[in-house]
Parts: sequence; structure tokens; C-alpha cells
Amino acid sequence: MQTVTVGELLMTIPVGNRLGEGVLWDELHQSIWWTDILSAVIYRFHLDNRTLDTFPMPHRVGSFGLTAMPTTLIVAFDIGIAFYDLEDKSLTWLAHPEAQIEGNRFNDGRIDRQGRFWAGTMVEQRQSAAQHAALYCIDEKGHCHQRLTYLEISNGLCWSPDGRTLYHADSPTHQIHQYDVDIQTGLLSRKRLFATTSNRIFPDGSDVDAAGYLWNAQWGGGQVVRYRPDGEVDLILKLPVTHPTSIAFGGERREFLIVTSAKHSLEASQLEQEPQAGDLFIYQLNGICGLDSPRFNG
Repeated sequence: MQTVTVGELLMTIPVGNRLGEGVLWDELHQSIWWTDILSAVIYRFHLDNRTLDTFPMPHRVGSFGLTAMPTTLIVAFDIGIAFYDLEDKSLTWLAHPEAQIEGNRFNDGRIDRQGRFWAGTMVEQRQSAAQHAALYCIDEKGHCHQRLTYLEISNGLCWSPDGRTLYHADSPTHQIHQYDVDIQTGLLSRKRLFATTSNRIFPDGSDVDAAGYLWNAQWGGGQVVRYRPDGEVDLILKLPVTHPTSIAFGGERREFLIVTSAKHSLEASQLEQEPQAGDLFIYQLNGICGLDSPRFNG
């Protein structure tokens, strides 16, 4: 394995998101997509001409994915999962699996190597001691399947390069787990601990690079950590913000590391010290690249 380093900060997009999340790369249009959950806005940044588009959403967006239709997204809104057309602003609902659970909302999500959309929920406002969140999968027919339950904040979804290992974090536990994936059915098995964070650092969004190493944005830690396939820390990138939230690989050769962040929950004194909180950061990678981002296969 060649030496991997994170080079210079190439660009900062000064959006000041309250809760920037869900970043992904659109290789067809060489653009970066992400959401500000608390502002109910999706962003698209064109890397070639450096223009920024914003799309106000009808509900808060926890996460989303691209589809074969350039104007249609599959979106995990706070209240359920739907197709959303950016041009005519139409909604086609696919699932409301937690409509009966007051205080939960959808959170992190991502499309797997087979083109299925996965999204998990979180307990945003606890109403009872028995309340919990879960992880769901939308298959190519649009059917919704629950894959994990008894979670608090579903996060950090990503897959190994061959798609046979799922990485997932339940953020308040400070743990990232691995699961075996049946790539035909999406069923999970053989849960095992992959990595842990300290008590004040929470694992947030993740992705896996072409060498099979996991990169994780760490809320409260001001860092993105690259883990070896055995779970040992390989590299730590320190950021100028306390709350990095999600990562993606972008650029023509997937040679950029793209990181969203949040200013939500920071005190006024912290915001003064972190004027870039909530911005999006693009770093150069040296010695490694990411993988293509799948589209929903439905």
C-alpha cells in the first residue's frame, strides 16, 4: 500500500450550513450535492464553473441519492422516503415506515453498490423510554425493508469496494460496526465491532476509498479519520471546525475529499472562533482515490 496523505485545502464553499450533511458526488455532471437538514435545502455546486444552486425542499432532508433521471432524487425526508422531481417539485412517496413514532426523523443514507437506497432514522425528541430508531433499505422495486433496529442515531453508512461489507454507526454509542451483506437480498449478518471513538467524539458520515479504507467524519472531534481495513487508525485530518458531518470523494479521478460541516449546537463564543463552521471543504488526496457513486437502480 502506497503512502496516502491529505494535501492542501483546495476550496471552501462558504455556505454556513446549520447542519450540512449527506454530501455526494455526481460524476456525470461533475458536481457536489449535499443538504442542510435544519434549513430544508439541497445544494448543488458545479466544480467546473464554481456555481451554486439551491433547492428549497418541502420537508427537512436527512439524506438523498441520485437516480437515472437527472432531475429526480430519491430522498429520505424527515417523515419518509420519496422520489422528488427538482423541476416540477412533485413528490412520489415510497415509504413512511415510522409514521407512528412521534419524535423520530430520517437521518443518514446512501446508495449501495447494487443501486439500493439505504437510510436510517434517529430519535430526535424522545417521547418514551421504549422509543428507538432503525435502518431501512429501499430495493429496486421501491419496497421498504427494515434491516436494523434498536438504534439511537443511525449514521455512517457505506460499503466495502465489493459491496459485501456494510459499515454503520449508531453515533451515541461511539462505535462503528461491520456487517456481512448478502448482495442479492440486502440481508445483514455477522455484526462485529470495527472501531470506537472517545466519549466526546461521535462517528458521523463515512465512505470507503478504492483501497478499502474507511474515512469517517467525527462530530465533536474536528477531524476526519481514515481507518485501515482492520479498524486501526491510519490517518487523521484536522479541520478548522468542531463538527464535520459527512464525506465524499469527488473530482474526475475521485482525488478530492469533500467534507460538510455544521454550526448547529455551537455556542456564540465557539462560532466566533470558528467562522467557517457550516462550510464545505474540498481537500486534495495524494496516493489514493475514491470510488464511483452509484445511482438508484429503480
